Amino acid sequence: MKKIIIIGGLSAGPSAAAKARRENEQAEILLFEKGANISYATCGMPYAFSGVIESRDNLMVVKPELLQNRFNIDVHLNEEIIKIDTQNKTVYSQTNSYTYDTLIFATGAKSIVPPIGNIKLASNWSTCRSMIDYDKITKEGLASTSKHITVIGAGLIGVEVAENLKEAGKEVTLIEGDSHVLNMWQQKFGIFAGNVLASKGIEVLTLSFVSKFDIDKNGKIKAVVTQAGKSIPTDFVILSVGIKPNTDLLLAEGAEAIDNGALKVNELMETSIKDVYAAGDNVSIKNLQTNEYDYFPLGTHSNKAGRAAGANAVGRTIEFKGAYKTAIVKVFDYTLARTGMNARALTQKGIPFKTVLTVAGSTPGYYPGQKDLITEIYYSPETEQILGAELFGEVGVDKRVDVLSTAIYAKLKITDLAQLDLAYAPPFSPAKDPVVVTSFVAENIINNRSEQISVEDLELLMKDNNLNEGYLLVDSRTAEEYGKGTIPGAVNYPLDELRQSVDFIKSLDKKVIVFCQKGLRGYLAELILRNNGVTHIANVAGGFKVWQMYSDRVEIPEPILVKK
Repeated sequence: MKKIIIIGGLSAGPSAAAKARRENEQAEILLFEKGANISYATCGMPYAFSGVIESRDNLMVVKPELLQNRFNIDVHLNEEIIKIDTQNKTVYSQTNSYTYDTLIFATGAKSIVPPIGNIKLASNWSTCRSMIDYDKITKEGLASTSKHITVIGAGLIGVEVAENLKEAGKEVTLIEGDSHVLNMWQQKFGIFAGNVLASKGIEVLTLSFVSKFDIDKNGKIKAVVTQAGKSIPTDFVILSVGIKPNTDLLLAEGAEAIDNGALKVNELMETSIKDVYAAGDNVSIKNLQTNEYDYFPLGTHSNKAGRAAGANAVGRTIEFKGAYKTAIVKVFDYTLARTGMNARALTQKGIPFKTVLTVAGSTPGYYPGQKDLITEIYYSPETEQILGAELFGEVGVDKRVDVLSTAIYAKLKITDLAQLDLAYAPPFSPAKDPVVVTSFVAENIINNRSEQISVEDLELLMKDNNLNEGYLLVDSRTAEEYGKGTIPGAVNYPLDELRQSVDFIKSLDKKVIVFCQKGLRGYLAELILRNNGVTHIANVAGGFKVWQMYSDRVEIPEPILVKK
């Protein structure tokens, strides 16, 4: 009878145990968890702080009794494995030793605790990863005496925690060392999310690092002090600055790993040590785009990897091929999503790419409650293959990012998206879905019918003082829209009157940068000028809407009507 030992009971471990049992009724399966709980939803914790998830019990996905009774798993709670001898196939706890035929290592990761001054003396702080953390936060952080909470780290969990603490009625400061929150995304999209957080009353501090905690004689944090000297009075602190894989036991046995300590596994979830599998936040799997080992600490991968490891440990062959950084996060009424490689990652890898951005309604304009969806797609200029995408909006973001994630897996071209047969009905999508619209725009760019300039590149031009010297910035919206605010330096040539000014614009002999509110009228203005002999012209991607969301430098000039 085959004996399987599984170390770790959070996500990948129980998934592996249940799959191993489904594949082999006779195997002896032991699961060890150092804590008192298994299979709880760490990703759900922030939403329990606000009451969206109503109780602690709802976070418990699988109870130990279910694994024991339904799946006949020998569950050992509160028994930490402290040593592994892979040569003799034995694991050791404080009290016992156990032999195995195959081992599944699913120990996950632990929160990183930065070396903040006085942190070892302070009491009223917590990370946010375990049920112990959850219990401390709900008891102390959410106590009625706790009015203000500081969240350090603005990644996925940090932003979710900040939002839900605010929803729970707390004053919240969110501190991030990078230039923007949610730094998995391009800066532009991080700024969009940060603006939403700030609009809801959260104090967002970027490019800020915490140097120390001011504490009283009892070790209670009174204030958080940044390296710049800013003191933030607070009642409780939550740390969410990253995680480190729990892999020391196998690293000591010579297991191969990437730089952060995550174990290298193949598609069968085998480590470099014979008969030892690994799954969860402690492993590095292949990035399907780069074919390099990468780190994807998300529950979806933990569960799929655990399932594969459990099956393979009992003799089946199931592959988990890898991932490519698809992610999504709720930011109050908005959603931010991504998949594949963005501009920063592509630049770092030296991979050529082009970018297309659109602002389109997620539902038809005639249907009540239309909301805009911003979609940016990165694609190969040579093959047109989709390399990545980022999206931001209030409605339908999840649907579109999954379409684009599937397109990346299928190695579709950006021009293929226009041929997809996507579901259409007014409550769900316009006749031309935003994904299809983005493909249409990309086709125009590829066929040299149009050219886009990003708000980032426009900002660089303006900083370099080149705009007034070599460029004419044209606002093609109405005079009324223009009078309410425009991009600094723009001259108003309303679209419906533009043909009257073509000759004058040509005579300036400058490159023309045109924009409207969201992009469509700017494109039409671009075509009018291009078809009348203005050869150097580009349309601002996303128009004034995206510029305004991205930049604080929006001015309200004296209206300048049509210049001839």
